[in-house]
Amino acid sequence: MRYLPCLLLWVFPQVWGQFEVQQKNYTFRCMQISSFVNSSCSTTDASAWLEDLQTHRWSNASDTISFLRPWSQGRLSNEQWQKLQHLLQVYRFSFTRDIQELVKMVPKAHYPIEFQLSAGCEVYPMNASESFLHVAFQGEYILSFQGTSWQKAPEAPAWLELPIRVINSDLGTRETVQLLLNDTCPQFARGLLEAGKSELEKQEKPVAWLSSGLSPTHGHQQLVCHVSGFYPKPVWVMWMRGDQEQQSTHTGDVLPNADGTWYLQATLDVEAREVTGLACRVKHSSLGGQDIILFWGKKENNNSGKQLSTDLVICIVVIAVVACVVAIVYLKRKRCFYQGIL
Repeated sequence: MRYLPCLLLWVFPQVWGQFEVQQKNYTFRCMQISSFVNSSCSTTDASAWLEDLQTHRWSNASDTISFLRPWSQGRLSNEQWQKLQHLLQVYRFSFTRDIQELVKMVPKAHYPIEFQLSAGCEVYPMNASESFLHVAFQGEYILSFQGTSWQKAPEAPAWLELPIRVINSDLGTRETVQLLLNDTCPQFARGLLEAGKSELEKQEKPVAWLSSGLSPTHGHQQLVCHVSGFYPKPVWVMWMRGDQEQQSTHTGDVLPNADGTWYLQATLDVEAREVTGLACRVKHSSLGGQDIILFWGKKENNNSGKQLSTDLVICIVVIAVVACVVAIVYLKRKRCFYQGIL
C-alpha cells in the first residue's frame, strides 16, 4: 500500500491535465500605436495577442489585417470576418480624423502626438468574461471605457474633460464599443482558443546551465543561471542555499528565442568564499513538479531538465511491476478459458 499514492499520482494528472486547460483564464488583447507628426502626416499600427502568442498584425501601409497563425480567423466564417475587418477599417479612418479635430479643440495639444490603446477581454470558464479599453497619451494613461461611457483617469489633465464630454455624446459610437468589448471580443477569443488549442497547450521543457560573470565588487563572484527553451512563458528561477531563497537574486527579462520559446537568466552576486552550497532552482509547468536544481561547482548537474528523484523512480518501477502482474493474471485466465472450451 506504500506506493499506492504513486499510482494515483501517475493516473490523476492524465485526467486532470485536460480539465485544467479548460479552467484556465485567457486574455485576448489588441494593441494600437498611433503617431501624429502634424495635421497631415500620421501612422497607425496594431497587433493582437492571445496570451503570449501574437495572432494578428495590422501595419499602417496595409488595408487588411494579417493572420499570423493558421487559426487566426478563429471560428468566424469568411463573411463574418470581412464584416469585422470592414468595421475596424472604418474605425481606423475615424480615429485619425477625430484626433486631428481634437488638436483643434484643445489648445494645449501640440504635434507631435502619440496615442497608445489597449483593448480586449479576459475570458473565464462557464462563458464569463471581463473586457477592458485603456488609452494613453504621450505615454501617460488618460482614459478608459467603463460600462457604457468613457471615464477620465484620476491623474489625467483637466483639459481632457471637454473631449470626453464630446465623445460621450456620441451614442452610436458608445454602443458599438460596448458591442465589440462585451460580445464580439469574448466570442472571437473563445473561437481562437478552440481553433488554436494544440498550440496554446504546447509545453516545452527548459534547459538550464550555470556560468560565472564579472562582479562589480572586489572579492565577489557573480553566478549566472541560464534557462532557455521553455514554453509557455511563465517560469520561476531563484538562487537557493538549501531551502532558503536568496532574495538578492536578480532576474532579467524573459526574452524570446527564434523558435518561439523563451530565455531567462538569473544572477547572484556573492562573496567568493560563500559560493559553496548555492544552487539555482527552476520551476516550470512542463516539468511536472520535478524542479531543475543545479548546484554551483558540481559537474553532475543535470542540464537537460529531466531529473528524476529516487521516489519517482520507485514509483515508475512499481507501476511497471503492477502492469506485469495484471498482464500475467489476464493471460492465465485467458488460457484457462480456452482450455475449458477445447
